[in-house]
Amino acid sequence: MLSTAAFNGLLKTLEEPPEHVKFVFATTEIRKVPVTVLSRCQRFDLRRVEAGVLAAHIAGICAKENVTVEAEALSTIARAAEGSVRDALSLLDQAIAHGGGSVGAEEVRRLLGLADRARVIDLFEALMKGDVARALAEFRDQYDGGADAAVILTDLAEFTHLVTRLKIVPESADDAALVEAERMRGVEMGQALSMRVLSRTWQMLSKGITEVQQAAKPAQAAEMVLVRLGYAADLPTPDEALRRLKDMPSSEGAAPGLSGGGNGGNGGGGGGGSRLALAPRAERMAENVAAPAPARAASQPQDGPVLASLQDVVALASARRDLLLKHAVETQVRLVHLEEGRIEFALVPDGNPNLVQDLSRKLTEWTGRRWLVSLTSRAPGAPTLAETAHAVRQEREEGIRADPLVSAVLSRFPGAQIVDVRTREDIAEIGLAPADEDAYMGVGFDDETET
Repeated sequence: MLSTAAFNGLLKTLEEPPEHVKFVFATTEIRKVPVTVLSRCQRFDLRRVEAGVLAAHIAGICAKENVTVEAEALSTIARAAEGSVRDALSLLDQAIAHGGGSVGAEEVRRLLGLADRARVIDLFEALMKGDVARALAEFRDQYDGGADAAVILTDLAEFTHLVTRLKIVPESADDAALVEAERMRGVEMGQALSMRVLSRTWQMLSKGITEVQQAAKPAQAAEMVLVRLGYAADLPTPDEALRRLKDMPSSEGAAPGLSGGGNGGNGGGGGGGSRLALAPRAERMAENVAAPAPARAASQPQDGPVLASLQDVVALASARRDLLLKHAVETQVRLVHLEEGRIEFALVPDGNPNLVQDLSRKLTEWTGRRWLVSLTSRAPGAPTLAETAHAVRQEREEGIRADPLVSAVLSRFPGAQIVDVRTREDIAEIGLAPADEDAYMGVGFDDETET
């Protein structure tokens, strides 16, 4: 990019251009161009070339150069170029040089440090089945073959994204950049896997890629990521676990039979099929949670703190060091009704509706008793504790301003302000000694109010 002085010189030329000169600027860092230059130019943002168009362009060049190229090699180069024709041509030039007049998919993958797309799909399938041993063996085979550990995880993340797109937008299967294995098996896996499983897999892979890139031994870090993925893939989602618990016979402690088919961590089973099945570990998990523990609130003693007012709730939150909940109760809750085990309130206009669930859960946890917290719009509710405290401070300040001595002090010192007004009770809460209290109160002030 140009320096500031160079941009200033360019700006002068732009403001007074010669009649025979037309300027065309091209940059990949548009944010670094000063707005004074941008305001004097017409801007055209160039789109990335679609993978299908880019693959066709590369194929045309290969035909003119009498170079034979495999279709999978074309799609691999187009995908790696990410829409850049220049990068695609550079990769093609290297592939032709390495291939001696022909471009094969294997040579391109070796050039880019990639794994076979079909083998990446096999690895993904093993993880989704919970077959950790098979997944580790497949990863080690690809790694020993020259594939980079971080690139393998990146390929898994890309395929996870592809399966998610195919699940949401089936027309994505028509993308010319996809190889046949991606198209067919991606559609099948999109039908078999839930959106929550795919989202969880994407998040774990995204975090795992960063771990591998920062690890001293990337292969070992990648294997640990795959272990986490394989075991997490077997776990049912929360709603599935609840549904299984509801479907259990009350007289039995075991979960009903689940459709098995995965091999868990044992590493057995064939790898040719692509139909996904729930691994047996999910059944064992369901058995473990078949007899749920009694509710926490019911098991705790009933001698917890008694909450008779909203101030007690705030004090309890402060004692538990939950400052966010304390602040929310003080500033957002307009109390309508409070009794043992039940709170009803209205929210301030910009209040957080999740406060209801948070408050109920925290009070149940802290007191050992169940609390029903509800939100109402039928009654405006009392002012919030923050509003009440603000009104009290204003009333105190107005009262102290009426004091003759305070008025004399304020008039004697122009610009002076009353910062705070405290009562004897406030001073006692601070914990001042009697001598300090006398010094703090000053002379000539009311017995009940000081500044």
